[in-house]
Amino acid sequence: MTGGSQGIGAAVVELARQAGHAVVFTGRNQQLIDRVSTKTGAYGLRADVSVGADNAATVAACSDRMGGVDVLVNNAGYAYRAEIGNLDLEAMKKMFDTNVFGLVDITNRIVPLMKAQGHGDIVNIASTSGMKGAATATPYAASKWAVRGISQCWQAELRPHSIRVTCLCPSEVQTNFGGLTGRNNPNKLYAEDIAATIMATLDMPRRALWPELAVFATNPWKED
Repeated sequence: MTGGSQGIGAAVVELARQAGHAVVFTGRNQQLIDRVSTKTGAYGLRADVSVGADNAATVAACSDRMGGVDVLVNNAGYAYRAEIGNLDLEAMKKMFDTNVFGLVDITNRIVPLMKAQGHGDIVNIASTSGMKGAATATPYAASKWAVRGISQCWQAELRPHSIRVTCLCPSEVQTNFGGLTGRNNPNKLYAEDIAATIMATLDMPRRALWPELAVFATNPWKED
């Protein structure tokens, strides 16, 4: 689990541990990593998915502690937004290093392990921003469109190896994503809703593949 120290990632770590699975997760904030590790018993390590050496260390930790990888959840990511005409291309490229190239790098390292064992699941966290454009969303939406396209390519390549690739596109989730806090509308999506969706996807019969799904709140406009 990349990006497992908070938000959706932490919620997935917790549910996976409750289900009895061994989990290795990464994050960039040691305090948050320690908090999730203490709460769940999962093994957390400080690693930046945009750094190749960190990804190599993550894969090594998975091999040492779990003997391999059955499930990879590519969750690490962040948003940079700006209007066209005022885009900082370096900031956009830096975001792509995490949201796109980091996702590709760690998967590139793990897929040979999955091929050798003859099975595996890869869950790529995209966004509904990768399904519909919006003002100021050029950088972020482009990265999530890329994740969707990458997922489709991997599906074509990896299905013959019994490796399932699912692309999950959440709508707005009440986390600290983007530094936003205090969004406590009980009718909007929570991290645990996305985590439950991921677990349900992984629980599908192995002969069945759910290639892509979007998750929206049923009635986010309702006020109690």
